[in-house]
Amino acid sequence: MYSIIIGSLLISILHAVIPNHWLPVLAIGKKQGWNLAETSRITVIAGIAHVISTVIIGILLGLIGGELTEHIEHFTHIIAPSVLILVGLYFISQHYRHHHFHLQNEQLEKKSSKSIVWALVIAMFLSPCMEIEAYFLLAGSRSWYLLVVIAAMYSIISITGMLIWIRVVYKGLLKLNWHKWEHNAGIITGLVLIITGIISFFIS
Repeated sequence: MYSIIIGSLLISILHAVIPNHWLPVLAIGKKQGWNLAETSRITVIAGIAHVISTVIIGILLGLIGGELTEHIEHFTHIIAPSVLILVGLYFISQHYRHHHFHLQNEQLEKKSSKSIVWALVIAMFLSPCMEIEAYFLLAGSRSWYLLVVIAAMYSIISITGMLIWIRVVYKGLLKLNWHKWEHNAGIITGLVLIITGIISFFIS
């Protein structure tokens, strides 16, 4: 159980740090002349939309995991950890294509601020974080308590992390090569998933 919690924690932190979760909001906010308070408010709204869709899918997968555990003898010990490893390998192989949403600047220039906010919210809702979903599946095979813990932890860390990064970067307190960080995030995510899967084989 602890390997699932730690793996979920690392993925949640990484998810909050990945720039394509909050950088588009910051870029649009700067272009639209939003102040820090307004940018932060919209970041929270968009983040909540993103978290809701991710958790909905996660809970459904958790229910599936619970059902599979009851009907498939080796699901918790072999199949679920294998899913983590396979998903991890997928993200490593696809890390250079990692993205959650993209909005064209040309399209945004023709929209009102209200329309832009709605576009951000819808885009975030329709692009759930698939990296964490394998943990929901594995958690569902263990207990409802673990499923709730992962959902709460992921939600709080994701929204809080996005808000912190928005404020830090908005004030110019930190300048990094965000493209390079985003590019390598898939590899880090994949490794965390693979390591969790391997550990789960031995402690399940």
